[in-house]
Amino acid sequence: MTKFTDHLWEQALPIYEKIKQHPFNQELKEGTLPLEKFKYYIYQDSLYLADFARALAMTGTKAGNSHELLDFLEFAQNAILVERALHLGYFKEYEIEFDSGKGLGCFAYTNYLLATSAFESYEVSVAALLPCFWIYKKVGDYIYADQTTPNPYQNWINAYAGEDFARSVQKALDICDQLAASASEQTRNKMTEAYIKATEMEYLFWEGAYRLAISC
Repeated sequence: MTKFTDHLWEQALPIYEKIKQHPFNQELKEGTLPLEKFKYYIYQDSLYLADFARALAMTGTKAGNSHELLDFLEFAQNAILVERALHLGYFKEYEIEFDSGKGLGCFAYTNYLLATSAFESYEVSVAALLPCFWIYKKVGDYIYADQTTPNPYQNWINAYAGEDFARSVQKALDICDQLAASASEQTRNKMTEAYIKATEMEYLFWEGAYRLAISC
């Protein structure tokens, strides 16, 4: 039986292919991405993660059971602690000192997720948050399998191709499938729209980092 998340993946597959082939990810895979672009990406991602954690926590408060509430609070904690620790390491290693605030891609994406988690249903909020898990896992696995080694961005690659992140992604996928199974057709349609929109935002985030779109 086809899962709802399989349907989501097929619907947004052309966008994922654009993300995978984007110069940022191709050059990261080859280890040739200019350091300044990676530094700006890390800076933007640190700003993104703070709001992503808020959106995760807000979504968790809508959960129909304590298990899923705890899952989303754990997701939020991981966004703040685990990934932030990786970023702080890069901030120190590369002496990242940007203070320009969110670029357009980051600004649009975080505001979309915060608005969705605040005003849409639990089901739609979960679908909107899913690409940040799933797309990153897919990109991480793709780069890990075909990367140039040694790679200066190995820590980033390992983080998103790792087993710990894979478990979180699978948990998010399972929750989305469970919700869709009991949702109305109208709700599933809105979930699909939210997933596609967030996937588009993922593309814009990488595009902004590659173009060094510093101001919003």
